[in-house]
Amino acid sequence: MATNLVRLLESSIRSNNAGVASRTLRVFSSQQQQSEQSVEDDEEFRVLNLRTVKQQARKRVIKKEVAPPPRTTHMPVDQDWTAVWSGPRSFHPASVPLPLRQGYTERGAAAPSKYANAELMKIPNFLHLTPPAIRQQCEAIKKFCTPWPKGLESEATWKAIFPVEVVTTDYCHSLPTIRHPEARRVTITLKLTDLKFDAHAKDKFLRLVGDRYNQETGVLTFVADRCPTRKQNYDYALYLLTACYHESFITEPWEDSKSEADMEVYLFERNKAKVSAEAILNWNATGEKQAPSATYADSVEKLINEGENEYNIAKYKEEVLKMLKIAI
Repeated sequence: MATNLVRLLESSIRSNNAGVASRTLRVFSSQQQQSEQSVEDDEEFRVLNLRTVKQQARKRVIKKEVAPPPRTTHMPVDQDWTAVWSGPRSFHPASVPLPLRQGYTERGAAAPSKYANAELMKIPNFLHLTPPAIRQQCEAIKKFCTPWPKGLESEATWKAIFPVEVVTTDYCHSLPTIRHPEARRVTITLKLTDLKFDAHAKDKFLRLVGDRYNQETGVLTFVADRCPTRKQNYDYALYLLTACYHESFITEPWEDSKSEADMEVYLFERNKAKVSAEAILNWNATGEKQAPSATYADSVEKLINEGENEYNIAKYKEEVLKMLKIAI
């Protein structure tokens, strides 16, 4: 009897434990499902819809304006070009009534036309400097000019009064700076005959200037480009000319001690040929002594300085016969 009661109590306890475990599993499963649902709701992007009625978007209509015809189609032949192209500007194909072409193409093909041609827009053009435009500008600035001085009508006249010629160059270029490196160069030219020298000063001046003197044309040229500005190079070139000119008249002490063998050129007046010629002319003479003629002295100097050639030898022979009074 007691044994049966113990078995009944054990079976009731097992059933109670099983019910509690099943209820615990149900609660845990329901909580897990609720947590998974809440995570899914949080990850979903909620759309805020303020207008429930859907409206269709209107399509934007693009209106294309019709391009007018080029200006060149109705340009008159006798138009005022200065009014069309009054100043420097980039090339515009619709304003230039010329069939211009520029650009590289394959062999045998025509160069690209002026429309949509980037090559014509790259380079600077001088369409604003046509002869009519220059004529109008000259007429406009004529009132600011002074009349040409009287007495300087011919080139020989004003060259005699203004012997020094200054040459400078201006460049038109497209660079970030307006100063072209070659625009600072100054060239000064003048004739050597416009300067007054004696024999010593002329010889020393030619040695000082060196290659700046052209013997064939007789022109003296000074070129200055070492200074950064044109004004500085102009002053420097004039300084070189002035310094060389005044230095040529200075006689150094060592120049008087030069012998005949130290001379760079042969001079008839400082050599024994003059003494020999005077001795021949005044042989057995009792009256006033004679001196060799200037033409004879010149022929001797050319014969020794320039060398023996057909002309110098013939000229020297003629002067010797003339000095000795020998008729042929």
